[in-house]
Amino acid sequence: MSHSESNITRHMDARMNQRGIPGALVDLVLSHGRWDGDACKLDRKHLSKLKDEVEQLRSTVLKALDKGGVAVVEAGGALVTTYARPKTRRGRK
Repeated sequence: MSHSESNITRHMDARMNQRGIPGALVDLVLSHGRWDGDACKLDRKHLSKLKDEVEQLRSTVLKALDKGGVAVVEAGGALVTTYARPKTRRGRK
């Protein structure tokens, strides 16, 4: 259950609807915002930084997709090797 679905007052629900703030935005603020007293805030500066981080993650995910996926092998607490996952052909078993 998301933050926005749990423990919100009728007042909060009414203000979200009135101001066009969906539950996903409330979740975003609660997950990435900074607490200042009893208010959790996510300002433009921090949103911009978060956007850059998301874009970097997207770029990395696309690189992994281009390789068909990536595997990392661990043994005894050490990372031993890594390899691209072989691309499988559809329809073949």
